[in-house]
Amino acid sequence: MKQMLNYQDLRQLGYPQNQARRIIRRAKADLVKEGYPFYNGKRVGLVPAAAVAKIIALPSLEDEDQ
Repeated sequence: MKQMLNYQDLRQLGYPQNQARRIIRRAKADLVKEGYPFYNGKRVGLVPAAAVAKIIALPSLEDEDQ
């Protein structure tokens, strides 16, 4: 799997569009709380796969190969 994900990558995993976008938004909010102010930008659409894995409870997400 990629190290950085956007909502389109989540769509390819089978998530509906709105849910994929909400997952990305939540990952960005969590990253800002952890001290990464870069993710506070509206136009930032890529987040680390590890941040998404925490939200959707799939720790193996970052271990999969492309």
